[in-house]
Amino acid sequence: MEALAVVLNRPGSLSLDRIGLTPPTPADVVVDIAFSGISTGTERLLWQGTMPPFPGMGYPLVPGYESVGRIAAAGVDFRQRIGETVFVAGASCFGEIRGLFGGAASRLVVPAARALAIDPDLGERGTLIALAATAQHAIAGGQPLELIVGHGVVGRLLARLTLAAGAPPPVVWETNPQRADGATGYQVLRPEDDPRKDYRCICDASGDPGLLDTLIARIAPGGEIVLAGFYAERLSFAFPMAFMREARLRVAAQWQPQDLQAVRQLIDDAKLSLDGLITHRAEAACADAAYRTAFGDPACLKMILDWRATV
Repeated sequence: MEALAVVLNRPGSLSLDRIGLTPPTPADVVVDIAFSGISTGTERLLWQGTMPPFPGMGYPLVPGYESVGRIAAAGVDFRQRIGETVFVAGASCFGEIRGLFGGAASRLVVPAARALAIDPDLGERGTLIALAATAQHAIAGGQPLELIVGHGVVGRLLARLTLAAGAPPPVVWETNPQRADGATGYQVLRPEDDPRKDYRCICDASGDPGLLDTLIARIAPGGEIVLAGFYAERLSFAFPMAFMREARLRVAAQWQPQDLQAVRQLIDDAKLSLDGLITHRAEAACADAAYRTAFGDPACLKMILDWRATV
C-alpha cells in the first residue's frame, strides 16, 4: 500500500513523493484523505529549521496534523466504520520517514481510536478541528478570556469559543490590517488604540516571544496570561511589573481527546462556526507553492491542500 505524501527533506526543501505505508493491523483504519491543512505555526518552524528539539524530530519527515478523509478499509472489529468521514490528527505510517506530524498525504493508516467521525457536510472545514481543539484546550478550566492577542485562525477560534461559552465579548489585538476584519460579536483593535490595563485574563495566540512585558502591563492585579502560541525562542520578562501585578502565567500545551470531543459537539450543536477561516486552496500537486504561500503571504489565514485528484 502506498500514498503520495508531502516530504520535508530538510529546512526549505519540500517534495511530493510516493511512499510505502506500514501495513494496517486489525486495530487500524485506512483513510483516503480529501483535504489537509497547512499550519503556519509548527509547520512553519519545521520549514524554517527553527523547531526546538522534540522526540521524533528530524528530517526527512511528513508534516501535517489537520486532515479529513473517508475510511476506505478497517480491521475486523471496525468494518462498520468503512465510509465514515473522519478527522485525523496525523499518522506515523511511513516507515523510515518520520511522521511528525504525518497528516499531509493522500492515504493514512491510523489506529481506529484516532479517527474522529465528523459530519461529512463540513468538508474542508473539518481540517480546522485541530486548531479549534487547540483553542479549546487554552481556555478550558480557566477564566473567561478578556483579551486575545492575534486575529489569525486560532485567535478567531478563541474569540468564537469564548462567545459560545456565554462569556462577554473579548477584545482582540491585531497589528496587521489585512487580518483586522472578519470579527463577529467582538472588537478587533490595534494595541495602541486600547487603553485598558485591567484585563483579568489575556491569551496570546501570536507566538511573539517579545510580548510578555507589554501583556503584563495590561493585566489587573492577580491577572493571568495564557500562552497559546508556539515559541521558538526563549521567553523572558522584567520582574518588577510582574511583581507589582502579581502576574500568573499559564502555558497551554497539546490539546487532549476531550478537547476534540468538546469542539465536535459545539460544531454539531451549531454553537461554533468554522466558516470564513479558510482563505487559500491548492491542489496537492502544487504543495511546494502552497507551503510557500501559507508561510509568506500575510493575507493567508489557512491554506488547504486538496488531495482528491491524486491517484
